[in-house]
Amino acid sequence: MTHHHPEWECDHSEATHEAVAREVREALPTEGELNATAELFKAFADLTRIRILSALAIRETCVSELAEALEMTQSAISHQLRGLRNAKLIRSRRDGKTVYYSLADAHVVSILACATDHIREE
Repeated sequence: MTHHHPEWECDHSEATHEAVAREVREALPTEGELNATAELFKAFADLTRIRILSALAIRETCVSELAEALEMTQSAISHQLRGLRNAKLIRSRRDGKTVYYSLADAHVVSILACATDHIREE
């Protein structure tokens, strides 16, 4: 028994449906790009990582500064930083014995800013 869902149907002709479907199919990112996008969003899908990324959006910091600012242990921060570095969301810079962390590029800044703007919309 099939269920009829009128909201799933539109008034386009079958030829138009096929043309629209072809246009969408041809414009879609590749499977590899879609998988990489899903992996990127998985990296964002953790409150601790979002807190760290949000802190790094404010300024470059070292592990001890991040730990103090976020009221976490340095080992917990370091563990998350490794994952964020592997996901290419952050970069590091050594200055003497200290390693400083920052967001990898303007794309990461934009992703965070867009997400925050979306959440704050009324």
